[in-house]
Amino acid sequence: MLSDIEIAQSADLKPIKDVAASIGLAEDDLEYYGKYKAKVSLDVYKRLADKPNGKLIYTTAITATPAGEGKTCTAVGITQALGKLGKNVMFCLREPSLGPTFGVKGGAAGGGYSQVVPMEDINLHFTGDLHAVGSAHNLLAAVLENHVFKGNKLGIDPKQVLWRRVMDINDRQLRSIVVGLGGKGDGFTMQSGFDITVASEVMAILCLAQDIDDLKERLGKMLVAYNYDGGPVFARDLNIQGAMTVLLKDAIKPNLVQTLEGQPGFVHGGPFANIAHGNNSIIATRTALKLADYVVTEGGFAADLGAEKFFDIVHGYTGLKPDVAVIVASIRALNMHGGVPREKVAETNLEALEKGLANLDKHIANVKKFGVPIVVAINRFPTDAPEELELVHKHCIQAGARSAISEVVAKGGEGGIELAEAILDVLEKEPANFKPLYDWSLPIKEKIEILAREIYGASGVSYTTRAERDIASYTDLGFAGLPLCMAKTQHSLTDDPTKKGAPTGWTLTIREVRASLGAGFLVPLTGEMMTMPGLPTKPAAEQVDIFSDGHIVGLF
Repeated sequence: MLSDIEIAQSADLKPIKDVAASIGLAEDDLEYYGKYKAKVSLDVYKRLADKPNGKLIYTTAITATPAGEGKTCTAVGITQALGKLGKNVMFCLREPSLGPTFGVKGGAAGGGYSQVVPMEDINLHFTGDLHAVGSAHNLLAAVLENHVFKGNKLGIDPKQVLWRRVMDINDRQLRSIVVGLGGKGDGFTMQSGFDITVASEVMAILCLAQDIDDLKERLGKMLVAYNYDGGPVFARDLNIQGAMTVLLKDAIKPNLVQTLEGQPGFVHGGPFANIAHGNNSIIATRTALKLADYVVTEGGFAADLGAEKFFDIVHGYTGLKPDVAVIVASIRALNMHGGVPREKVAETNLEALEKGLANLDKHIANVKKFGVPIVVAINRFPTDAPEELELVHKHCIQAGARSAISEVVAKGGEGGIELAEAILDVLEKEPANFKPLYDWSLPIKEKIEILAREIYGASGVSYTTRAERDIASYTDLGFAGLPLCMAKTQHSLTDDPTKKGAPTGWTLTIREVRASLGAGFLVPLTGEMMTMPGLPTKPAAEQVDIFSDGHIVGLF
C-alpha cells in the first residue's frame, strides 16, 4: 500500500467552496486559505443557534501502545462510511502539533485511505492557529516580566512567577532554564522554562471559549503570578487580555477541510489529552452539530484521558453530550497489553490476547459510568487471525458492548460500513443517559480520589508536600470548585507508563497541582508527567524533505 502522504497527494480534492456548499455554507461564511481550506465565520453558529443538534459520535480508544490503535483513522473512516450511506455527516478533530509531527508520530490527519486533507498543510502550519496561540502566550510572558523590570507596581514576586513560555517543537533542553542573564538592561534573573504550545492555557481557553467576549474574559482570568504578600496576580491586572485576543481573533474561527472522500469537517484547536484537556474547540463542535445530522469527534488518547475530560469538563461548560461512544482497539495493541513485546504483536497468541482484553474491559466500564452506549471498533490489520477477531467479538458481547470490524485504513469509507451501521443501530435502539462522574463542588482531594479509583483503577492516592500545599492554597483562594484536568501518562491507566493492561492495587502519586483559571480547571500533575516532551533518538523530522517543485516527502 502507498504511504499516507502518497495517498493524500494523489487524492482529487474538491474546492473548499464546494465542500462548504454541501452543508449549506455560502461564500460569505468563508475566509479562504488557498483552494482547499477555509475558516468559517462565528456568525454561522449564531444564525443556526435555534436549529436542533445532530447526533454526536464520540471516538476514543484503549490505552495507547506503539503497536497502534488507529483512533483518528477510525473517526475519519466513520465519517466516510456514513457519507457512503447517504448521511449528512461532519467530523471535528484537533489540529496536529509540530512537536509530535517532527518527533514521534510523523503526522496526525488519519492514515491510509482514511485521512483528512490537505494532509501536508494540516500537519504543518495549517492556518496558523498554533502560532497565534504561542504568540499570545509569549506576549503575556514578555509583558509580565517587563512589568517587574519597569517598577513592579503590582509587587510581583519574581520567585512566584507562574507563567512560562511555549513553543511548538519538542525540546527537552528548554524545560528548565534561567532567563535575564547579561547586563543591567537585559532584565532580571529568574528561573523559568518552556512548555509545548498545546499545553498552554491559552490553547485550552481557545478550545473552551464560546465567542470573542468569552475568550477575552477567560484570558483575563489566568493566574500568572503571586505578589510579595502571597496574593494572586491575574492577566487582567496587566491589562493584556485585549491584545492577546487580537492575536487570536482569527484562530478562534474553525477551519473547514475534507476527507479523502469529500465529506466536510472542522480541524480546530489542539490541546494534548495527557497534559491538557484533549478535545477540539467547542465552537467547531457546536457549529458542526447545527450543520450536520451526525458529527464524529474524537478525544486524545484513551477513554481515561480525552473522553473523561470531555465528559467531565467540556460537558460541564457547554452541555454537550455524546449520543454514542466508539472505543477503538486492535489485536496488536491488545496483545501488547497482554505482555507481548512489540516485535511479536502480529503473531497469534490467544492467551496473551485474552489477558490484554482487561484493558478494553476497563475502558468499556469507564464509559458506561457516564451512561453512554458503546460500540467497540476492532481496527483490523492484515495479520489478524479469524480466531483472534472472534475472541474479541465474543468478549465484547460478554462485556455488554457492540463490536464491529473496521478496515478504513485499507478500504476507506467502504471498510467502515459495518462499523457505521452498528453505530446507527445503537443510536436508534440505545438512547444515552449521560451523567458526569463527579460534582465540581466536591473538595479537590475527593475529586482526585474519585478519578483515581473509578477511572484509573488505583487503590489510593499519595500527595507530595508541594501538592498538599497547592491544594490548600487553591482551596483558601476559592478555586476548589473547579473540575480537574489530570496530567497523566497516555501509555498506561496508571501513572507509570511501563504498566500495561489494567493494573490494580497501586497508588496514584500527585506531584503538584496547577491552576488554569481562565480555562476553568485545576491540573494535578501525576507521576513524572512532563509539559514539554523531548525528541526520540531518530526524530520523524529526519525523514521529511521537499523537492524543487514543492513536492514534500517523508511526512508519515
